[in-house]
Amino acid sequence: MTRRRSKIELYLEVLRAISKGVSKPTNIMYKCNLSWENSREILNFLLRQNLISVVDENGRKSYRLTERGREVLEYFSKAQILLTAGGRKRGI
Repeated sequence: MTRRRSKIELYLEVLRAISKGVSKPTNIMYKCNLSWENSREILNFLLRQNLISVVDENGRKSYRLTERGREVLEYFSKAQILLTAGGRKRGI
């Protein structure tokens, strides 16, 4: 059985997907294994926080990471590395 992902894990997973070039809402949904409702909620939250921006490409929505989104993703990625590497070194 798999554990449920926390909200922050979901937000970071969507940010990572967008940073790797996954930009269309449906592709983000599939890449992050989200329901349509959850993906819309997460994308709207990230937009309100100015972590992503929306671009209109031929009448279709596409998402891009903002500078602030890059900074947040980098910050939490470093924290995750420190927490996982530090835990192994100390025998935790």
